[in-house]
Amino acid sequence: MVDTGAVRTVIGVLGNVISFGLFVSPVPTMVTIVKAKSVQEFKSDPYVATLFNCMLWVFYGLPIVRPDTILVSTINGCGVCIELAYIIIFLLYSPASKKKRILISVFVEVIVFAILVFVTLKFLHTTKARSALIGILCIIFNVIMYASPLTVMRMVIQTKSVKYMPFLLSLANFCNGLVWLVYALLKFDPFIVIPNGLGAFFGVIQLALYGTYYRSTKWDEDDTRPGQKSEVELTNT
Repeated sequence: MVDTGAVRTVIGVLGNVISFGLFVSPVPTMVTIVKAKSVQEFKSDPYVATLFNCMLWVFYGLPIVRPDTILVSTINGCGVCIELAYIIIFLLYSPASKKKRILISVFVEVIVFAILVFVTLKFLHTTKARSALIGILCIIFNVIMYASPLTVMRMVIQTKSVKYMPFLLSLANFCNGLVWLVYALLKFDPFIVIPNGLGAFFGVIQLALYGTYYRSTKWDEDDTRPGQKSEVELTNT
């Protein structure tokens, strides 16, 4: 007889590996910034948003909030460290006005997160109530973060080009959503099922768009808009 718990653990570890790959996918962007000693037209917003999303999922996966979901906390703990590293790079190479905005955004996130943790632990005394509150917030912020790939997909349809929607990143997003979806279904967790179901769905659409517009893509055209390059980064769990 198959041990569902063991299978779930193996799938969770696999999900950690795939999610880690997604977290480090912006490294080439960071290398470009460091070499140029300038953030150019790259935006810090996705990394600041992902930082808060990761903090929420770390809290959600703790035993005091959602028992038997620690693998969600481990990968998002890594995500917090990685996103902080990206944000530090932006702080080092951004003009003063942008540095101030980034610092204020991160400060607000930390304060909001601290208040959320305090309220959850102080006033909600069961893991069911705690996981419901944090889980709903995680779903909301994940849905908000889907604005990024939706924008990229719209650009693909408008330009009939997949030049700025890398195949491997689209495939990784699909696999990430699918693996965590299976993980959540083995021990049903609606707060992980919903965002990762959406992640897998959008991943299928991205792959379908890639297959549709691959031949019409003009790969040799120069691009003068570095800020338009795909920086799709989803942290579904």
